[in-house]
Amino acid sequence: MTQATLDPTATPQTRAPSVAELRRQVRTSALKSLGKALGKSVLVGVSTFVIVILLWLAVLAFFGISPYIAKGPLDVWDFLFVDADAAENRAVLGANLAVTLRHSFTGFVVGLTVAILGAILFRVSKGAESALMPVAMLLRSVPLIALAPVIILIFGNGSEASVAVIGGIVVLFPALVTMVFGLKAASPEMLDVVAVYGGGTFTAVRKVALPGALPSLFAAIRISVPGAITGALLVEMLSTGDGIGFSTLQYLPQAKFADVWASVVVVTAISLALYFVVQVIETLVLARMGMATDRKN
Repeated sequence: MTQATLDPTATPQTRAPSVAELRRQVRTSALKSLGKALGKSVLVGVSTFVIVILLWLAVLAFFGISPYIAKGPLDVWDFLFVDADAAENRAVLGANLAVTLRHSFTGFVVGLTVAILGAILFRVSKGAESALMPVAMLLRSVPLIALAPVIILIFGNGSEASVAVIGGIVVLFPALVTMVFGLKAASPEMLDVVAVYGGGTFTAVRKVALPGALPSLFAAIRISVPGAITGALLVEMLSTGDGIGFSTLQYLPQAKFADVWASVVVVTAISLALYFVVQVIETLVLARMGMATDRKN
C-alpha cells in the first residue's frame, strides 16, 4: 500500500492517482497477454499451413504417384487461377462448397446445442448422467457409416433432418465429453458461496459452472468445426447427392483428378481457417473475461 492509502486523512483525490495507475497497469498487462496469445495463434496457423504443404509434397515424392493422378500445390493453383477455364472451375467448386458449408452449419448447430444441453443436464442430475452417458458412449462406438443408412431410412433420403442428425452425431460426442469435463471443473469454493446465499443448482450452473466452462466450450467448438465438415461430406455422399462430398464421387469415375484434388484442398483449407478463427475468438473472449489464454492443446 502507498502512504496515501494508509493515511486516514488522505482525500479521494490523493488516492485517485494510485488507483488510476493500477488500472492502467492491469490494462497494459491484459493487452500484452492478448497480443502474445494472438501472435501465437497466427504463428501456429502459418506453421500448420507450411507443414501441410511440405507433407503434401513429401507424400507425392515418396510414393512416386503418377502426375496424371496426383496433383501438387502448383497444379491446384493452376486449376483454380491460371488455366483458361479457371473461372468456371472456381464457380463450380464455389457452388459445391456453399452447399457443404450449409450442411456443416446445420450439423454443427444441432450437435453443439445438444451437447451443451446434455452437459448441463448431466451437471444438474447425476441420475441422468448415469443413465444416458453409457448409451451415448455405446452409440459412439458404432461406426457412423453403419448407422447412416438407418438414419436415412428413418428421416428420409436427402432431407434436412438426415443432414442434421448425421452431422450432429459427428459433432455431439466429442463436444459432450469436453463440456461435461468443463462443467465438472467448477470451483467448489464458488459453488459453496452460491449455496450459502441460497442459490439452487441451476443458479450455481448459470453463475459459476457455465462461465468457468468457457475454455471447455471453445475447445468443444474447435473440435466440432472439422467434425461438422466431415459429417456434411458423409451425408452428401450417402443421402443428399450434392455438395463437395457427392461431386468428388462423380469426378473419380470421370478421371477428373484435378477437380478432386482442388475440392479436397479447398475443404481442408476452409476447415483449418475456421479452426483458427475460433481460436482467435477464444483468445479475445477469454482475455475479456480475465481468464488465461495460454493453451496446452
